[in-house]
Amino acid sequence: MATEKKTTTKTEKKPQPKTDSPVAKAVKKPAAPKKITKKKAEPKTAAVKVEKKEPVKPAEVKEKVVKKTGGEYLYGVGRRKTGIAQVRVYKKGTGKVTVNEKDSLHYFPTAEQQERIMSPLKIVGQVGKLDVTVKVSGGGPIAQAGAIRHGISRALLQLNPNFKKPLKKAGYLTRDPRKKERKKPGLKRARKAPQWKKR
Repeated sequence: MATEKKTTTKTEKKPQPKTDSPVAKAVKKPAAPKKITKKKAEPKTAAVKVEKKEPVKPAEVKEKVVKKTGGEYLYGVGRRKTGIAQVRVYKKGTGKVTVNEKDSLHYFPTAEQQERIMSPLKIVGQVGKLDVTVKVSGGGPIAQAGAIRHGISRALLQLNPNFKKPLKKAGYLTRDPRKKERKKPGLKRARKAPQWKKR
């Protein structure tokens, strides 16, 4: 009998291992571990209790009562050069004039300055009938005296509108705009020049 030889083909497929088998599981690459991200715990908003302050009772508050002494007065502001005078003219008075809490005779010792201050009262005929208190600052004695005269004239105008005509005629209601002229460069004063020598 002739023995038949079985011919094996080269293209035989090798049996592949099953995926379910433990060998296949060992061959597979291990998966990368997953990053576990922890969620930040949100801060719990605790209810904050706001303590309300009790309002102060009106009975507990002490009222400060400022009493004006000297009675009713008329107010006027006067200016001259750099001097500013705040004048109060009291309706019921004895003719006393105080300047910066001093008697006017001590503050302005010269007769010319005294005449300048009292001139509006003399024109109107109110000398000895009204009291005048003045707060003056800035300037020299002449400027301050002019500022006081301007302030008294303005205050008298509120006392009686009929005083306007004589005060206006004397020029006491007009603010005097004259001031010292500024010094110029190259000169000694506003206009005085240094002596010039030709030779």
